[in-house]
Order: sequence, then structure tokens, then C-alpha cells
Amino acid sequence: MPSLIVATTLLLCSFTATTAAGELPRPNIVLVMADDMGWGQTGYYRHPVLKTPHLDAMAADGLRFDRFYAGAPNCSPTRATVMTGRSHDRTGVYNHGYPLRLQERTVAQALRDAGYATGHFGKWHLNGLRGPGVPILASDQRHPGVFGFEEWLSVTNFFDRNPILSRAGEFVEFEGDSSEIIVAEALSFVRRQTEARRPFFAVIWYGTPHSPWRANEPDKAAFANLDAKSQNHYGELVAMDRSVGTLRKGLRELGAAENTLVWFCSDNGGLPKIKPDTVGGLRGFKGSLYEGGLRVPAIIEWPAAITEPRVTGFPAVTMDIFPTLADVAGLPDSALQQPQDGMSLQKLLTGKLTKREKPIPFRHRGRAALIDHEFKLLTLDIARGQFELYHLEHDPRETTDVSARHPEVAQRLRAAFATWNDSVEASVAGRDYPAGKVTPADSPPRLWRDVAEYESYFDAWKMRPEFKSWLK
Repeated sequence: MPSLIVATTLLLCSFTATTAAGELPRPNIVLVMADDMGWGQTGYYRHPVLKTPHLDAMAADGLRFDRFYAGAPNCSPTRATVMTGRSHDRTGVYNHGYPLRLQERTVAQALRDAGYATGHFGKWHLNGLRGPGVPILASDQRHPGVFGFEEWLSVTNFFDRNPILSRAGEFVEFEGDSSEIIVAEALSFVRRQTEARRPFFAVIWYGTPHSPWRANEPDKAAFANLDAKSQNHYGELVAMDRSVGTLRKGLRELGAAENTLVWFCSDNGGLPKIKPDTVGGLRGFKGSLYEGGLRVPAIIEWPAAITEPRVTGFPAVTMDIFPTLADVAGLPDSALQQPQDGMSLQKLLTGKLTKREKPIPFRHRGRAALIDHEFKLLTLDIARGQFELYHLEHDPRETTDVSARHPEVAQRLRAAFATWNDSVEASVAGRDYPAGKVTPADSPPRLWRDVAEYESYFDAWKMRPEFKSWLK
């Protein structure tokens, strides 16, 4: 018993100590991610119809990014970049629905091993299943628990009102808006950790505003002049914003807000055919490597560290999340799988970082891009090697290829991309792992309706709005 008391005391003391940098205490951490929310869909960007008072308040109190990028132009790949700090192709998550490799080291595993309580709430989509979200099976070989989450209330993919979620394999039916449900569950987790005086890492991955769109009547009332899909789409964002307010209020009431780092972003750019515009006038939408497909809203709020709220044009990406959290939590370098494509933004939080030390790389379905400060190199076909160059500072809408105007920049970035791309090919082959190969071998996505264990649920689920057309 004495040894247990000593060990517990040492653990608690370790989380009152400062980080390796000697500047900031180890924070609690909450990662919040919207599903298909475009860069222009916030009140602080003066969206013509959508109001987001709680995100606006969070931005006013924290660090607002004007150039923050999803690691990919769609869902599963970006989630892989958050979990690993690496380009998604390195991790085997080549497109939506691909499974994350078991050999990868995740931020949840690293923080759990450092003494954090870890919980996942909402969309997962890293277990190799496609189709509308269903509760994750306890027997799933890539459920959130496998990758470091001690507690999880999760669903395979996008989810909507009155969801059925999986609490560590036990299916639970809920009533109400999905965003509000998972925030309430996350706050319950936070409350328990706060009472136990244990640092926590909570991941809240919304199913909003992904289709099919189903908003409360009061939430979509302000959009009555829009088409039905747009009404529900924007109504879902109203509820999501309200849940952000609930989260912030809950952290304050629990006395945890001051030293909790809350990081909000979206998983990819906005959607076409939703009116008004979802991407703030940028080029492209979800699925595109142009700015509209990659640039997303992002805010970090951490009162203990960000004492002077501000807006930054510093280019950052979801691949920076793990390195940043490792830095602020004082994790060893060995916690992160190498090579890393992101970088720590810890110094940016206090205004001491002004220049990005390495470009931001993207590779997705045979296309690629490389962002180096104000310039962006892009190709729609890596094999053909035809590249475009854009000056984002002067031309954020990517209207003019400036390769001929800046040949030395185009040549430099093409060389940098070629070197990086070769390293990704080595990762794809498994050279980053101790075994020197991928084990088990990468497998393509499956539809969950092809998984035998789900067959008994078909009749019960077939009339649910999100499954009706798909199950046919």
C-alpha cells in the first residue's frame, strides 16, 4: 500500500510540473472537430446567414487561425493526421473509410501512457468501415480503445439526430441532437476526471454538418428562405455552435477552463450545393486540394497560456496537433512515430513563433500540394508531374498560376516535394516500423452491411433516415 501511495503522489506531482520548455503547466486537452464545416461558415467571418456566437466568443478569447488546413480534403485521412502527426498515406489511411495501421503511434496512446485519462466521443471512421455511422462493435479490431482511448462512446462514421452509439461495445440509443449528446457525455467524462484530480484528454468528433441533414425546427427557423437541405445544414451548425457554448460553460463550472487547451477545427473544406457559400469564396470544396477543400476554421483556447487573444495568419495544419500536444505535455520524442510531417506550435501560443520551419505537405488519391508560407505548389496528377504554383498572399482564391513568374520558387518546391514524396513511399512500404514492413497488411475499406455481426440489426435500422436509401 505505501508504494501505491508514493506512485500516485508522484503521478499527481508530475502534472503540476511545467513542461520541458519550463514555461507552461501541463494542460488538460479537448480536441473538437466538425464534420464538413467549411472555412467560411462562422460568424466571425461574417457569413451572410449563419450566426455562431459561441465559436465567435471562443475566437475572441483565444488564438484564431486564418490559415489552418485539414490534413486531407476528406474525413478519415484527416483524422489519421490528427492521431499521428503524419501524412495520412504514411498511416495506410489513403481515403475515407481506410483503417489506421495498428503499427502507428497515436496521440491518445502517448497521453494515456503519460497518465492522462483518455476519452473519445462521436465519429471515429478509422476502423476500415464505410457507410452511414453505426455503433462500433466490441470485437472491432480497430476500435478507439485499441488506439489509446480508455473510454469511448463512438460510431463508425457520420451520425445524426437520435443516434445509436457504442459505449465500449455496448449499443446505447439516445434522443436529441447528436452534437449536444456527445458534448454532454464528454463533460460527464471530464467531471469524473476533475473529481479524481486526473488530467484528461477528450476527443469530440461531431457528425455535423455532414449529410443527411436533420435539424431541430427552431434551429433552422432563421433559414426559412433557403432550400430544405441548406436549412437543415445550417440548422445543424446552429446546434453544434450551441454545444460549443455548453462545453465552454461546463469547463468553467468544473473549474477546469483555465488550464484546459481546447482546439477546434473541421475535418475538410465545405460542401458544394449548399447555399449560401460554405468556403468563404475560396476555390474548390470537400475533396479538392485547392484552398476550399483544405482550409478550415480553427481556434485554440487555453487561458493559462494564451493571455493575449489574437488572430494569426501563420499557416498550420492538423498534422501539427500531435507534435504541439506532445510539447505542451512534455512527452518524449519517442512518443511520436517518425518521420513527422507536422511541427509543434507551442511557441505560437505565446506569440514567439513567426515563421514556419517546414512546408505543409498533402498527398491524396494521386494528387498533391505543398504550402510554403505564401506559395502553394499543386498537382492534380503526381505521375504526370504537371504542377501549378499559386501566391496565396496575393491570390487566396487561386485564380492565377505564377510558375512562369516565379520559376525559382516552382523549382525549389518541386524538388522539396519530390524528396518528401519519396519518404512517403518508404512509409507506405512500412520502412518506418521496427519490422520494416506493414503487419498486418493494409486492407481496403468494407461496407459495414457486409460485416456478419451487423446483419441482425438490419431490420431494426432500415427505417432510420440515415440508412433508408443506403440499405436499399
